[in-house]
Amino acid sequence: MKISAVVNTYNEESNITRCLISVQPYVDEIVVVDMHSYDKTITIVKKFTPKIFYHENVGYVEPARNFAIGKAIGDWILLIDADEVLKEELGEKLRRLAEHAIYDFYRLPRKNIIFKSWIQHSGWWPDHQIRFFKKDHVTWGDEIHSIPITEGRGMDLPAEEKNALVHYNYDSIKQYISRLNRYTEIEAEAKVKSGYEFQIKNLILAPVNEFLGRYFAWEGYKDGLHGLVLAFLQAISLLIVELKCWELAGFREEAEVNEQLFLNLEKSRQDFDHWLKQISPSNNTGIKNVISKIKSKIGG
Repeated sequence: MKISAVVNTYNEESNITRCLISVQPYVDEIVVVDMHSYDKTITIVKKFTPKIFYHENVGYVEPARNFAIGKAIGDWILLIDADEVLKEELGEKLRRLAEHAIYDFYRLPRKNIIFKSWIQHSGWWPDHQIRFFKKDHVTWGDEIHSIPITEGRGMDLPAEEKNALVHYNYDSIKQYISRLNRYTEIEAEAKVKSGYEFQIKNLILAPVNEFLGRYFAWEGYKDGLHGLVLAFLQAISLLIVELKCWELAGFREEAEVNEQLFLNLEKSRQDFDHWLKQISPSNNTGIKNVISKIKSKIGG
């Protein structure tokens, strides 16, 4: 039984050492597939493994996943990103799971560190991802954020910190905005290619629903200011996707803009009201005042 760690990289000089040091004690080989980094990533990687391959840089990782897995010789694959870390307790558990294989693939929780804080709500925890599996039992599509296709039986490791990969996600607003611009470009193009047509209502409803989902349904308010900021940033991301779909449609003018605007603002106000009523008194300190002010600005 052999385990291969598979890592995809692009300009990861600030992360890759930490990642490879963390996996080295628990795997039999490390395979790195790089998208033609121009920093010191490859120089660093060469200190850990000779198995380095290259893939065209398409702006996101999914098209390179299967290629990278195909270069591994292990019976089991540990798929880990350069900004992630495998802790000792989880590394030892994965070896035991491989030795006494009951399942064909495992979804691992991820401990997302964003703006120097572990985000435990807002849809960022437990963030289960298929990252440990028998070779040839999991494949990825080429679409951004595609859901992997699986064969056989799978299991979610319990959502406990000891079972989690540590994901050093966004470390600055600048980094978030940079990724946002890249990812929204790809997502908008994919939506339009699939037949989506821009609609004015989605300029309001898409970001508002994202904010309500992150902040209320997924209890982002329990993450304090981090939860509020991330709910806004995720909402902005959805807004930018819609605007780029409008751009791809040729910036065409629409009829009854004001009517649609006020209609959907009213719907959003009603949605805010609904979620405010769901918050228990023990969790709503200051929240209702903040959201009431937001509502007043959109016609409440």
